[in-house]
Amino acid sequence: MQIVVVAPPEIKPEFALKFTAPHDYIFATDYNQIRNNLKEAQVVFDFFLSDNPDRLRLYQDRKGLIIFCQAVTSSLAQLVYDAQTELACTLFGFNGWPTFLNRPYLEVTMLKEADKPILQEICAQLGTEYLTVDDRVGMVTPRVLAMIINEAFYTLQENTATTANIDFAMKLGTNYPYGPFEWTEKIGLGNIYKLLEALYADTHDERYKICPLLKKKYLQEYQGAQ
Repeated sequence: MQIVVVAPPEIKPEFALKFTAPHDYIFATDYNQIRNNLKEAQVVFDFFLSDNPDRLRLYQDRKGLIIFCQAVTSSLAQLVYDAQTELACTLFGFNGWPTFLNRPYLEVTMLKEADKPILQEICAQLGTEYLTVDDRVGMVTPRVLAMIINEAFYTLQENTATTANIDFAMKLGTNYPYGPFEWTEKIGLGNIYKLLEALYADTHDERYKICPLLKKKYLQEYQGAQ
């Protein structure tokens, strides 16, 4: 089975550790590199699609093609709506955040309940267990973690505790592998910021209102990357 992976280069090591079944994997960092491979591909893992809904048109006419879209910041329903297209391919969402990809269970969303047998079959071929969650912004694990990290920034902003103390308390109290600031470094502050922004826009829930200190650090980091 030929599998095309469109992703940032830093994703490749974790992806390779997660998916070890003997298939033909083709890695690319942009869409121009995959156009010639789509005719032979059976599966595509697309880490950019949620930020580029119009790119669905690359896949829309490929009946039988299975697309796994990194769908942390957008629901699949919203993605298809924004693309203004009808799909012949099958679309799933997955949590591909750094440190969350190479885990025993792949966190997955479905566009259509009728696609469940397809998901079961393809995950068996990929050699991974999976858990399905509702098709909504943030899925489950990223949404909960982003909220925890946001609260940790509020605690830091109020000078209640240091980053080291907050990380230690979180690991001790919840048995998480990392504290909120350690996890932020691994996931990327930009990913956390964009998810909180999307969650607040989707729900207007105050839990997701971005902490001013988190926003300041994100803007400083973004400016430094220019």
